[in-house]
Amino acid sequence: MENLMAIPIVLMAFFAILNPIGNLPVFIALTASDDEKISHAIAKKALVIATLIVIVFAFGGKIIFQLFGIDLAALRSIGGIIIAIIGYDMLKGKTSSLQHDVDPTKPSIDQEMSVAITPLAMPILAGPGTIATTMNLANRYNPLVVTIAFVILAILTYFLFVYGEVIVKKLGSNMMAVITRLMGLILAVIGTDMLFAGLKAAFKILN
Repeated sequence: MENLMAIPIVLMAFFAILNPIGNLPVFIALTASDDEKISHAIAKKALVIATLIVIVFAFGGKIIFQLFGIDLAALRSIGGIIIAIIGYDMLKGKTSSLQHDVDPTKPSIDQEMSVAITPLAMPILAGPGTIATTMNLANRYNPLVVTIAFVILAILTYFLFVYGEVIVKKLGSNMMAVITRLMGLILAVIGTDMLFAGLKAAFKILN
């Protein structure tokens, strides 16, 4: 029961870091030259890849970090900083370079399905912020809960992408800007909380 109660909390954290509504214009720009069937396939492939990345880090993140000798407190601290920076940029209405390192108006030369892997799956959907969030949430909650929450969000994001043009027209640029800034505020708070938790754990280790 406790695990089920945690799903909305984890879902909200993922929703803020992925910001699927804010990423609608990016998806539309990257698939502008594709027909409906291909754009739907791109959305599906990108979200499946992003989900697999989240599953790997939710269940195997600790093992990966142990192999490289990385402390979880360090991940919490740097992850909190990354997420807080992304949130701060979103609050200002900017696209963070930590989240998107591509120009959405200039798709890569490898057309069509290739954009599902880069830049959509990585780094837009499953970039450093998402990975850091996954690791921190998996440490706090059951990894299965983290996975279920992300799968729910992935399904929601798929339908948002599929009906993206209609949604953008309905919401309008002003409403999308408000949503982006709200998600930025939530992310900044989540990032700060992660940073404090990481520093607190680090000081315990040092002591």
